Amino acid sequence: MEDEDKAKETTSGQKVGVYVCHCGGNISDHVDVGKVCENIKNVPGVVSVRNNMFMCSDPGQEMIMEDLKNGTIDRVVVASCAPSLHETTFRNAISRAGGNPYIYEHANIREQVSWVHHGDNATEKASRLVAAAAAKAKGLQPLEAFRVDARKHATVIGGGIAGLRAAKDLADRGIEVVLIEKSPFLGGWTAKWDHVFPTGDNASDLIMELAPQVLNDPTITVYNCARVTSFEGFVGNFKLGFKTQSPEKGEYEDEIKKMIESGKKPGEFIPFVGVSPSSGIPDASEEHTVQTGAIILATGFRPYTPRTGEFGYGKFQEVITLPELIRIIAENRENEPDDTLKVNGRDIKSIAMIHCVGSRQIPGIHEEDEDKPLNQYCSRTCCSAVLHAANMIRETHPKTHIYDFYRDIRTYGRGQEELYEDASKNKVVFFRFEAQDSPVVAKNSGPGDHPLLVTVKDTLTFGEEIQAPADLVVLAVGMEPNNVSDLVEMMKISEGVDKFLLEVHPKLRPVEVAVSGILLAGTCQAPFDIGEACAAASGAAVKTSALLGRGYVELDPFVAEVDLNKCKGTGACVEACLNKGALTLVEMEINGETVKRAQVNPATCSGCGACTAVCPERAINVKGWTLKQYEDMVDMIVADRIAA
Repeated sequence: MEDEDKAKETTSGQKVGVYVCHCGGNISDHVDVGKVCENIKNVPGVVSVRNNMFMCSDPGQEMIMEDLKNGTIDRVVVASCAPSLHETTFRNAISRAGGNPYIYEHANIREQVSWVHHGDNATEKASRLVAAAAAKAKGLQPLEAFRVDARKHATVIGGGIAGLRAAKDLADRGIEVVLIEKSPFLGGWTAKWDHVFPTGDNASDLIMELAPQVLNDPTITVYNCARVTSFEGFVGNFKLGFKTQSPEKGEYEDEIKKMIESGKKPGEFIPFVGVSPSSGIPDASEEHTVQTGAIILATGFRPYTPRTGEFGYGKFQEVITLPELIRIIAENRENEPDDTLKVNGRDIKSIAMIHCVGSRQIPGIHEEDEDKPLNQYCSRTCCSAVLHAANMIRETHPKTHIYDFYRDIRTYGRGQEELYEDASKNKVVFFRFEAQDSPVVAKNSGPGDHPLLVTVKDTLTFGEEIQAPADLVVLAVGMEPNNVSDLVEMMKISEGVDKFLLEVHPKLRPVEVAVSGILLAGTCQAPFDIGEACAAASGAAVKTSALLGRGYVELDPFVAEVDLNKCKGTGACVEACLNKGALTLVEMEINGETVKRAQVNPATCSGCGACTAVCPERAINVKGWTLKQYEDMVDMIVADRIAA
């Protein structure tokens, strides 16, 4: 009872302002905003209720700021879309008005109401959610963000073009960098391409413009043949363990052989392999530890490997993937020019190219593997890549005919639609198929010397069955993320259902993950082309330098807090804690007696509340989300009516 009386004393004077958003009709089309406002006027503590078409707009923010400045309110509730979108927007508005940014509570009446309910039910639910937010707001106390020292140092994991770009951009901003690459070479998959579209640049030129800058920068240390083994700490003060060792038998064997045969020196580009750092390939295993302020994950992608028998792959030697074709095109360029593409000395008079292999897979239509899900996403770059290859072949080897089998042509991006137009001008023959009627690749048992026959129901000719003879079948394989399950587990970061690493928000926080201080760069996040991957890497570098540049970082104060007068040192909270080191039992003197009590490390506490749920003494709370506030919210939600 004493605690309840004390809580009443601290909250009785609060003046809550409620601001309800129409969201341009997203909310008001299904929720009667006016009625919600009328209902909320009866909630204890609410002194002002206003609405606006777009609360996140400048006029909407000015409305809140004006009421704070003139003293009408001292607590704020915004009822609008998900807090992940505009929580920061409203906190900043409160700060600009001279208020504490943590006297604010958010009610989500779009995703949780208008997008899933209609009519009176929607209005009733919205009213109760807003009333619950107002009840919580009465108990909000001003909080202060806390600072932790931040090392002016970053670690980039991955040495592809995105990792190289991120490392160099960081170094240019005065941040010391360690770059960790698992292979013996830098450049990633960009180094394994030939010419890139739309610029026509050699992939080798792109790598050799960037890799030497990284290798010669004194503030960047590169470790190749390295794998992360341990991770701990928090933003500004991470501790990363990694091991360098020679590749296992058979691993990177072809690339190492090509490096030796090429006679290239460290730092020089090895075609279709990459750049070997001056450190070379380590002879023995060695453990390393780095203290770092932030981590950029640039772990990249791998091309989809078709299943044995998928479009004849692994069954017929004439069925290859697009990356293999790109190498063949480059090899033909190095030899005497010929009107016909050659593979191992054999004339290729007819090529069948099949789109969407390993992308846009549909459950029930495509065969599923037990160990991995179907790739239901579009890999975005495959259409442009296969058409670019088709144009190069037709322009260089005009006697090689090309049949293109596609579901949809998705040549997105500036200048890329011209690829499709050029392919038509170059007399590439197009056939369109439905997913359930994919092309069938079989041995040619009919006339002619073409080893394969591709059969498809062509929707461009209203479902007519077409047969195309082929000397070579090329599968336009999609992108898959590299397997980084060990990093996901160590760093407690999130993957999407597609196994690409998941950002906090695709528009508002596109390169950050939920763990503060860890950022994403390039194709570990989604299928990107080279330009997009580098842009994302630069974005991650800018975000990292802004985070570490001041020498400290500010963290939200929503962390656990122990009431030492109630704590008995049972240790239940420590056992329940999900973040290692966030809660510990420490010895301290209380009333002349040495006892053990729970102590919070706010830098590692995530404010999850697991400790609060298990404490038998109710001695621990999360700032900004106390048990009393939860109880007030529940009371308001289940109230018979919303009234004073």
